[in-house]
Amino acid sequence: MKKFRKIIFLLAIVLLITVSCFRIDNGEQQNIASNSSNTGQQNNLTEYKPYSTQYYNGIDYKMSRSKVGKYGGQIVVSTIGEGPKTFNPWVSKDATSSQIGDLMYDPLFSTDPDTGEVIPALAKEMKVSDDLKTYTITLRRGVKWSDGKEITADDVVFTWNEIIIPGFGNTSTRDSVLIDGEYPQVKKLDKYTVEFKIKKPFAPFQRLVGTQIAPAHIFKSVVKKGHRYFDSYLGTTINPKNIVASGAFIVEEYVPAQRVILKRNPNYYAMDENKNILPYIDKYVILIVGDLNNELLKFEAGELDVISVRGKDMARFKQKEKKGKYKIYNLGPNTGTMFLAFNLNTRKNKEGKDYVEPVKQKWFNDNNFRTAIDYAIDRNAMVYNVANGAAQPLYTAESLSSIFLNEKLASGHERNIDYAKQLLKDSGFYTDKDGILHDKDGNEVEFDLYTNAGQTEREACGVMVKEDLKELGIQVNFKPIEFNSLVNKMMTTSDWDMVLMGLTGSPLEPHSGKNVWNSRGHLHLFNMRFAGDKNDKILEWETRLDEIMEKGALELDFKKRKAIYDEYQQIIYDERPIIYLYSPLTMTAVRNKVKNLYPTPLGGTMHNLDELYIEE
Repeated sequence: MKKFRKIIFLLAIVLLITVSCFRIDNGEQQNIASNSSNTGQQNNLTEYKPYSTQYYNGIDYKMSRSKVGKYGGQIVVSTIGEGPKTFNPWVSKDATSSQIGDLMYDPLFSTDPDTGEVIPALAKEMKVSDDLKTYTITLRRGVKWSDGKEITADDVVFTWNEIIIPGFGNTSTRDSVLIDGEYPQVKKLDKYTVEFKIKKPFAPFQRLVGTQIAPAHIFKSVVKKGHRYFDSYLGTTINPKNIVASGAFIVEEYVPAQRVILKRNPNYYAMDENKNILPYIDKYVILIVGDLNNELLKFEAGELDVISVRGKDMARFKQKEKKGKYKIYNLGPNTGTMFLAFNLNTRKNKEGKDYVEPVKQKWFNDNNFRTAIDYAIDRNAMVYNVANGAAQPLYTAESLSSIFLNEKLASGHERNIDYAKQLLKDSGFYTDKDGILHDKDGNEVEFDLYTNAGQTEREACGVMVKEDLKELGIQVNFKPIEFNSLVNKMMTTSDWDMVLMGLTGSPLEPHSGKNVWNSRGHLHLFNMRFAGDKNDKILEWETRLDEIMEKGALELDFKKRKAIYDEYQQIIYDERPIIYLYSPLTMTAVRNKVKNLYPTPLGGTMHNLDELYIEE
């Protein structure tokens, strides 16, 4: 395999993982194989060989780095909630749907799970011009879609020029590659070569250009029917036989609220040294479990091969490790985030109705009120009582393992109820003789707090938040609801007050969070903007976040980028539209029968799913 051309600004960010948009996290996403971004203790991959490509029978195969395995068997994992909302990765908004999409649709480039460097996937090579504005990408020859049609430059150009740039589905990738008001120019040079031109050097582009590719011969007719049809295409009611994909696995069966079964793609472009076409396993099964306790029981009954281990269950898992024939892997702090978010939406929808009650709008948009909530939260109690000590308090928008972490904010502040009460008093709030908090107009302070039902850690944290805020005289109505219903509230109707939720994302590239922090971002949860909104005022600090996200992506010097992203963390810390809670350790138990397993902090537990095999 030819080495990528090395350029100075890429050396400065050599450890960056895949730049993808943040996704709403149901709290159990690490149980599904994906290119997730876990950081922590490094595992030794001494058995791995260098990445290479071998031309065989007219195909540029990606060569396996693991030892030769054997065909057959299945791996069973789980997810909580009601399962995926779509099989279309260009539409998906939740982690489960996105991860299933990741299994079916490969990107042009992926990430080395050991070093974090960009590595080939559907593409074979990338060359970058001296002025850092032209990217020439060469595809693998002979690679086929699951229906047997060859993957060519036409598919790449179509994906970018007719899906991503026109804004079909989830617009996060499009929003992330808008450089000084211009999108990349994408054109075909020949059957296997595509050229991307950007307006100016852009630090995250090498990652963004490697996004998933759609089959043009299938999606062209879909795009012609418009955005609404596109959004519904590859819905969960589709006949799996009609799905055309490029990944190692394709959906074979979906039983709502029960399971998703993916089968191996016989046309996959990976091969071992004995010329066996990967993947080895026949099926990858995702059981949809109701809650974390049910998931635990299924693992102990032998129905699951992989499970996330919560801190409170660690002693139980260690005690049964040998008898249960599994091994526990500790990959360090979880790089996703768990937080409380306020709904700051003060606008009216296209029907002229408020998204949030006007009285609550005043509370939530009062910085003293939000800060008082922050100081009333007992993070240490959550760490010890919910995570059993296997976590650390979190105060910043960047994870504790991020190379862009604002160290000055990392230690946060101690809980201080007296200070919280003073802040409320400063804004005219008062408590009556029964200890109930009222605003300056006499309204009792009461609001709803949502989280996804079945995620017992979040439910436990929600109960603790309710009790913490009771000390301020606030009545919190804690309402765990089904995950997809919660996503709909957050992303479509905006009829919520406060939410306890999590986001996936990159610990090493803040630009992947642009869809959260940009004022018109697809996941700007705390102040979502919808088509037809009236009185669309952008807050002053939101405007500054917009500027920072643009400035940070255009800066190529790491130290200067670090200073820029320190500022965005300071803004979130000061304004508190989101209040971060804690970062748990990522611990996963995997059955010993799963072979060729090389968990890494960057890649996660099953990053090399196509190389895994079963040996009872």
